[in-house]
Amino acid sequence: MGQLSFQSFAPDYTPRAPEQTVLYKTVAKHIESFYALAESGARYLPKHVRQEFDAFLHCGILAYGFLRLQCTGCKSEKFVAFSCKKRGFCSSCGGRRMSESAAHLVDEVFPKVGVRQWVVSFPFAIRFLLARSPKLQSKVLAISLRAIHALIQKKVRRPGLKINTGAVTILQRFGGSLNLNLHFHMLLLEGGYYETEQGPKFWWIESPTDEEIKALVSTIASRVIRCLKAMGHFEDGDAVVDEVTDDAMLGLQAASVRSKVALGKRAGEWIRRIGSLGEMPVPELTGHLCANVNGFSLHAGVYCAPNERQKLEHLCRYIARPAIAEERLKLLPNDDVLLKLKKPYSDGTSHLVFSGVEFVEKLAALVPPPRAHLTRFHGCLAPHSKIRSQVVPNKKEEAPAGGSVAPAADAAPMDTKSKHLSWAKLLKRVFQIDMENCRHCGGEMKTLAAIMDRFTIEKILKHVGLPHKPPDIARSRYAVQEYLF
Repeated sequence: MGQLSFQSFAPDYTPRAPEQTVLYKTVAKHIESFYALAESGARYLPKHVRQEFDAFLHCGILAYGFLRLQCTGCKSEKFVAFSCKKRGFCSSCGGRRMSESAAHLVDEVFPKVGVRQWVVSFPFAIRFLLARSPKLQSKVLAISLRAIHALIQKKVRRPGLKINTGAVTILQRFGGSLNLNLHFHMLLLEGGYYETEQGPKFWWIESPTDEEIKALVSTIASRVIRCLKAMGHFEDGDAVVDEVTDDAMLGLQAASVRSKVALGKRAGEWIRRIGSLGEMPVPELTGHLCANVNGFSLHAGVYCAPNERQKLEHLCRYIARPAIAEERLKLLPNDDVLLKLKKPYSDGTSHLVFSGVEFVEKLAALVPPPRAHLTRFHGCLAPHSKIRSQVVPNKKEEAPAGGSVAPAADAAPMDTKSKHLSWAKLLKRVFQIDMENCRHCGGEMKTLAAIMDRFTIEKILKHVGLPHKPPDIARSRYAVQEYLF
């Protein structure tokens, strides 16, 4: 009896069918209607928003092109559709980016020391300002990090010892109710490095206390407000935004921040809720290492010990997750979209109901502007830090037990550049799905070609019995009404 391999138990890769999901169906049916409403009255949508939706509607559809893979042994084939690689709301590409980022941070960035998550969120008016200005995001993030670094330095409790801590920040643009809520997830080392003759050494600090968190959130709030006032963003306690009358994104983002509707018959109204209705009480945060003041919130209760690398990777996946979880969406018979909340509101609301155009409107507000970094590195983990190469994990191969082996004279030099994991390796790491080897014989899967010509695509897909026509995109019903009446 032959020996069973991992291949015998690993689940096989099956191409996803995005056109069958609630997300794709809703966008395909209502995107043109959304364009018509958003660009009425001489307004316009930014180019990058249209590009995001167009790329999403092509993502994962074999009829728009695919890679053709063949086994070197039994010659069986697989087709892998192209992805959009966008950062807004595509759950597939967001899931890939989540897994890739988490693997990279754990394997190549975070040293084996304690890591604590610090989450800073902001009042509605400041969320709106941050969402529209990457420059302002950098200023507010710098204020928050300086305040936290000052607390870490204070807890060193050794006169004259200056430490260099490190941080990785991921800027999340979404909230649990599909609203625009830009906030910071900062992963900071629980301590920092100081210089010695033998190289940098790590200095541990004690965990923060509830009293320190309360003082820290007050410091961040006062400094951020003072900065915004100095920049002219606040007058008499109200946020001031430059008027851009022809930019449709201004109204979409403002409504998304407050969970209201911007377009259509229900413009200006609240998103519909399901649950026990009533007035929302003022929330009070009383959790461990949690504090809020004037709409500013700081949470520092999640900590990963040096030996908890799997927990750290899980945390990195959580903060880098995509905006939408497909399993929480449901399409109702009247084409409304039902979104199940991860946690019910304090008034009992458990689901939100969107019309098709309202749902697409919320997606548009989440699209980040181009060339705005959503992941930032600071301190000793920054790319240009002098000690970064000495503190990040060492990727060199371990020597055999018998001793080191000298490289061959004609061996090629080792490539020391950091390379991100391929999608095949990520599938195997996260979901135990093997894309590199054949399911039937275990042979290696090789890429034959990238099929992009429409005639060739149709011919191949017809031959193997797969859908060869792209899904239909519905016409705008608002344009039809204007034509009829």
